[in-house]
Amino acid sequence: MKLKFVKCVIDEAKCKKCGFCVEVNRCYSPDRCSGCLSCYWACPHEARIPVEDRQKREIVKTSIDGVVYEFPEYITVKQALKLAGYDFPPQTGDFCETGGCWSCAVIINGNLERSCITPITDGMRIETNVEDVEPLRIIHGPQPHTVGGKATPWDEKKRGRYIEVAIWTAGCNLRCPQCQNYHVTYDNASSPLSPREAAEIMTYYRRVYGVDGLAISGGEPTLNKRWLIRYFKELKRLNPDPEARLHLDSNGTTLTPDYIDELVEAGCNNIGVEPKGARVETFMEITGIRNRELAEKYLQTAWNAVRYIADNYADKVYLGIGIPYNPAFMSLEEIREIGYKIASIDPEIQVCVLDYFPTFRRRDIKRPRPIQMIKVKRILNEAGLKHVIVQTSLGHIGP
Repeated sequence: MKLKFVKCVIDEAKCKKCGFCVEVNRCYSPDRCSGCLSCYWACPHEARIPVEDRQKREIVKTSIDGVVYEFPEYITVKQALKLAGYDFPPQTGDFCETGGCWSCAVIINGNLERSCITPITDGMRIETNVEDVEPLRIIHGPQPHTVGGKATPWDEKKRGRYIEVAIWTAGCNLRCPQCQNYHVTYDNASSPLSPREAAEIMTYYRRVYGVDGLAISGGEPTLNKRWLIRYFKELKRLNPDPEARLHLDSNGTTLTPDYIDELVEAGCNNIGVEPKGARVETFMEITGIRNRELAEKYLQTAWNAVRYIADNYADKVYLGIGIPYNPAFMSLEEIREIGYKIASIDPEIQVCVLDYFPTFRRRDIKRPRPIQMIKVKRILNEAGLKHVIVQTSLGHIGP
């Protein structure tokens, strides 16, 4: 079978010379494109275009777990691993494919490195067993917050002072065109941290700001499961007091019951889930996921996570739900559907509605007006929900 290779080219008509591809999402194969597509997903102005690469390629020899393989040059380590028959390693779950989450990391020439954006070279040595190697992840922050996240209890949100310190993880399995945090999501250039380093920094800033909330958001924090579980274990070790609120905000798409069990056992006692909609068509528009089967799986997993936490950890985990709203991608009828869906699980669950406004690629949408957000709140209350908070340009409006 003849392999088809892809490379990214620059559409000069769309390129704004913004520097994003230099400062945030860098190319790790500058001499010749390896087809990793990281820049394609990350460019805010969609100025990177994937095209077929028909240039001649030489053969290079690379060893994987001590076995020598021959590969065409200018492909990524991850592509080479797949060609060698590896059912892709090694940590767990989904990957960001852009270099931020480090979930696909393997040992390359003795160092832990990301396989999704690293090009193979002749003589490269690859080892796939990373169990004894400290996992890494790109982290932004910490930063103090007066409001917190989806699962920050409302009685804390309204205090008007710092209540939480947060970090954000790079890398996400979704491709939301209106991503609200894309400078973090698509960062593959910053130096990564180990779970212990991140936990120690968070603990230090908890003392500095005098807060009990310790939050991690993204991007999508759950992609690198080994990193996240170790992080919560370290955070719990350093913050054993019952007042410590160890907070995870997630899109919920990888939160299977066994993963949730591990998180709770590791010390996570505060979880926010953002299912992105009730209908798969809406989910696909919001997330940029084009494969309907995958979109259905992700959406169902997120809603199942909400129910599983509510049914099994009501006494151990404070649960919050986030809803992204903009009339450009969600109708009020669907808001009502979401309200009934949540109320059928537990009408006491805290729900935060986020007024999505133009960022990243979708700059055509307008930020919902406060009066629109108040209407959304009224609809959710009418559906039976008792604790609805809406974010507006004038501030948060609570229960």
